[in-house]
Amino acid sequence: MTNRVYILHLWVRLWHWGNALAIIALSITGISLHFSDPNLPLVEFSLAARIHNVAGVILAGLWVVFVIGNIVTGNWWQYIPKPPGIIKRCLTQMKYYGSGIFKGEPEPYPPTPEVNFNVLQALTYWSIMYMVLPVVILTGLVFLYPQFAPDKLFGLDGLLPIAMVHYIGAAVILLFMVSHIYLGTVGPKVSSLFKMMITGWYEH
Repeated sequence: MTNRVYILHLWVRLWHWGNALAIIALSITGISLHFSDPNLPLVEFSLAARIHNVAGVILAGLWVVFVIGNIVTGNWWQYIPKPPGIIKRCLTQMKYYGSGIFKGEPEPYPPTPEVNFNVLQALTYWSIMYMVLPVVILTGLVFLYPQFAPDKLFGLDGLLPIAMVHYIGAAVILLFMVSHIYLGTVGPKVSSLFKMMITGWYEH
């Protein structure tokens, strides 16, 4: 018998897919702008720059929606790792991801309406959404409006340290996205978690 639990409200799902599309667009155009062969780019340079700028502004707007939406609905609580037994829960979840998941063992901390994320998910999502992503957005906006960049930063041209931080942050988000997609396949069924992001219902 399949048990169904309603986990994700509509606004969270809409934000999630909009955020995903913006990050994919930014990743493809960012890689094309900085790492592809100028004679054979992934995306033509001027087009890639325009898409990257628009997608970056959209991502910034979606981040504001995320923060305000979580405050208004009280959903922010889901992203706070709960301290009681946090080390034990981290170790248990790591063991599950490292071996239990390949043995067909049940998930130690399945999502519930009260607690959507296990402790590792909460720590990761909080770090990405409240630390890494704001830095990437802020440094990206400086690139969009370079007149606001300092002339010198740490003894270097003002845009160089900002560029380095932007690239590192973007790489972290890209790595997170790849692992996020992979972990999306490890629910009770391969499609379970992807289906949940469409319907809002977790089936197990």
